[in-house]
Amino acid sequence: MQENSILTIDENEDGSRLDRVLMRHLGTARRALMLRLIRKGNVRINKKRCKPESRVASGDEIFLPASLRQTEQALSHQQSDQLPASLLNKLRVMPVLFEDECLLVVNKPAGMVVHGGSGHEAGLIEGLKVMRDLPDLRLAHRLDRDTSGVLLMAKNLAALRKLTESFRQRDMQKTYFALVAGHPFTSAGRMISHLAKGVVQGGERMVVDAIEGKESITDYQVMMQWQEAPLDYAMLALFPHSGRTHQLRVQLQQEGHAILGDGKYADKTELSAYKKAGGRGLMLHAWRLRFEHPVTGKQLELKAMWPSSWALLKRAY
Repeated sequence: MQENSILTIDENEDGSRLDRVLMRHLGTARRALMLRLIRKGNVRINKKRCKPESRVASGDEIFLPASLRQTEQALSHQQSDQLPASLLNKLRVMPVLFEDECLLVVNKPAGMVVHGGSGHEAGLIEGLKVMRDLPDLRLAHRLDRDTSGVLLMAKNLAALRKLTESFRQRDMQKTYFALVAGHPFTSAGRMISHLAKGVVQGGERMVVDAIEGKESITDYQVMMQWQEAPLDYAMLALFPHSGRTHQLRVQLQQEGHAILGDGKYADKTELSAYKKAGGRGLMLHAWRLRFEHPVTGKQLELKAMWPSSWALLKRAY
């Protein structure tokens, strides 16, 4: 609870990293400022200097300088009429796939960022916190802005920790659908890469396959294929065994079958053909998530309908 310049750590945050605690309480938009102030000694734990990775304990008192207090105050008192109207309109009609006392699962629309920052005043998580009066709501995983589908959130830190551990142990079973350029030669297979992010190409940050990258594994199954000028394409079911940034997008591009509408990784010729065929947006959808409920232990399987923007699929009906 915030009182003047002090943030007191409660039992739900016990054992968490300082930087993650601050981002949960203050938002991600000023992450760089938080890290800089911590390293300069302006943020302290029980009046002692600390590091971003320092662990906090229940009852610890975190001193926040004025710049961070102002950020927290603005976020904690944010009202729905202060959020972008376009975001509110999308949140009001966004399908809820599952909800109970500790989980909220939605079908995220394409084009919506999951959190504020990087030029976005607010995202899905900030909007839901205000609209549903859920100040402790947290993302259990992330989807790219242009990816639609199942998005899992926790309403408290205890549930979040169990879900995070399930992702880490690869107990979460995820299935994506993607429309890709061309026809993969084999009907099923496995893609293995070592992905590293932060590489700059043409002034834009990209994810690439590199020796120093982290192992990333995805199985795939070809579901349908089409041969229609000016674009041959296929629908794939994707089963990632890891959750690296842009994993599916990079791996499919490496296989020579970039996801349709991928302005970051697809070939310009493929993008042009896709638009001529009437396509718009990234054809990547998080269709199914299967996992164990963090409290009841019950197996849950949640599915999200394809977005209406997948107009190309109508030809297969």
